[in-house]
Amino acid sequence: MPEQAIIELLVNALIHRDYFTSVSIRLLIFSDRIEIISPGHLPDSLSTEQIRRGKSNRRNPTLTNHAVNILPYRGIGTGIPRVLEDWPETRLVDDAAGNEFRAVIPRPVTRTTEVTTEVERVLRILAGEMSRQELQEGLALKNDEHFRKAYLLPALGCGLVEMTLPDKPRSSKQRYRLTPIGRHWLATHPCV
Repeated sequence: MPEQAIIELLVNALIHRDYFTSVSIRLLIFSDRIEIISPGHLPDSLSTEQIRRGKSNRRNPTLTNHAVNILPYRGIGTGIPRVLEDWPETRLVDDAAGNEFRAVIPRPVTRTTEVTTEVERVLRILAGEMSRQELQEGLALKNDEHFRKAYLLPALGCGLVEMTLPDKPRSSKQRYRLTPIGRHWLATHPCV
C-alpha cells in the first residue's frame, strides 16, 4: 500500500474538515482496510465523482493558503486524483446524514487465513450483499444459533465477510458481503 496515498488522505482530512463541529478526525485500522473519517460532508453541491476528477471547494481558505508551509501539501484539487492513481481501490463516501466524509483504503492480503469448511461454504454462496436469512437459506440451515456460531461469526471474525451496517449489528436492514480479503481468498482457492 503506497504510504503517500495515506499521507494525502490525512492532509486532505486536516485541510478540508468542518472545523465548526467538535468531532475529531478518526483514523481506523482494520485487517482488511484503513478508514479516515473527517468531520463534515462535502460542501455545497460537490460530489465524490467531482473530487475524483480534481474539483475542490475550499472550505478553509486560510488553512489552504498556509498548508504548503506547514503540511506535506501539494496543491488544491490534486490530492484525491493522486490517491486514486496510487491506490485505485480507494472508496470515497460522502455521508451527508452523518455529517462526515470517509475514505476507505483496502489493505492488501498479507496473511493466510485458515478457513473452516463452514466459512468456506458461506464465502462460496455469498453474492453481492445478502441478509442473514438469505445466507441461511442458501446453506439450507434451519437452526439460527448454529448458523450464527459455526458459520457467520467465524467468517466475520477472520475478516473474510463484513457487515454493511457495522454500527447496527442487529438492524433488520443488515446485510453481509465479502471483504477484499474474502474476495482474494476465493480467487486463490477455486472450487475443485
